[in-house]
Amino acid sequence: MKTVMLLCGLLCDEVVWQSQADALRRDYDVRIMKFAEQDSLQAMAEHVLRHAPERFALAGHSMGGRVALEVLRRAAPRVERLALLDTGFEPVAEGEAGRRAVLLNQALEQGIEAIATVWGLPMLAPQHREEVALVQAVRDMVGRMSGAIYQAQTRALLARPDATSVLKGIACPTLILCGMDDGWSPPERHRRMAELAPRAMLRLVPACGHMSMMEQPAAVLGALREWLALPE
Repeated sequence: MKTVMLLCGLLCDEVVWQSQADALRRDYDVRIMKFAEQDSLQAMAEHVLRHAPERFALAGHSMGGRVALEVLRRAAPRVERLALLDTGFEPVAEGEAGRRAVLLNQALEQGIEAIATVWGLPMLAPQHREEVALVQAVRDMVGRMSGAIYQAQTRALLARPDATSVLKGIACPTLILCGMDDGWSPPERHRRMAELAPRAMLRLVPACGHMSMMEQPAAVLGALREWLALPE
């Protein structure tokens, strides 16, 4: 049975992929990876490789997409196909460290719950910010993290390398997916990624923000099934 590795993003755990994982497990060995102990993308990538079989399909969301690119940088022949969801490839932007520090300091001083709404709500498309169950699921997920985890993940993101060359060298079928209302990792960035990756298919999901798998689970599942069916 083919293995599909699903990588979680910043302040996310298994819940973010749950809908797709439950459906895909009928046909695939699905393994969800979260990153609560590592403080670099390199360590996160090694964590994935230690828990993956020799060959596997790899999908990463947000920070998990950057981890997926680091996995590819280290072990491209092991990756049968790649999916990058609501993520990026560029190095740290000017002023980014300061913007991240505001939320991080609040989480360290007041507890992670202090940023659950402040950080989580803007991740959702505007039309989803009044959906009580969805908002609560995001709040609960952030609440299961800690200031220390947030600090480690932020450190990893602020030390990230430029992954342009990795994208250009991808040899496997690649899905690039983004919510049309993703203000954190916008569609235009994903269009550029699709132009760089030689075998990319681009899917932009309407009425969807950064938490695409939770906001539009059926659409994301459909794109993943299409990607998994592509010939190698």
